[in-house]
Amino acid sequence: MGLPEGWDPAVAGVLVLPSGRTVRGRSLRAPAAGPPAFTLFLLGRRPPAVAWPARWVRWPDFRLPADRADAVAALRETWRRAAEERVEVVCGGGRGRTGTALACLAVLDGLTPDAALRLVRERYDRRAVETPWQAAFVRRFAAVTPCR
Repeated sequence: MGLPEGWDPAVAGVLVLPSGRTVRGRSLRAPAAGPPAFTLFLLGRRPPAVAWPARWVRWPDFRLPADRADAVAALRETWRRAAEERVEVVCGGGRGRTGTALACLAVLDGLTPDAALRLVRERYDRRAVETPWQAAFVRRFAAVTPCR
């Protein structure tokens, strides 16, 4: 598989996964760096309308997803789309929920949970995955989600 038609790695918030997939994480308040092909919104309330396909996971700030099965399905869809599309993950601040989701995408890409957390904190935001229960979510995600 060649590199996907993803984001330029130099764009702010872009995380390059081990497979070469690129995913942009951002705060809802940050401007978009060009239109994505798909957005995964991780918010406690309904997201704003966008002109491209999007999916919303109800995920209150500093907490965990309201429906974990829906979150797992949305993360799997986001990872699959990232193979060929420009995808982004968006929450209110762009750190906790977005960082948690990016770490889960890295787990889907083949990393261990600890390696995924390190990757996200080193290459996306050093304060990503803000709470102990968000880190635990990444570890549990790895236990219930087969890689690739």
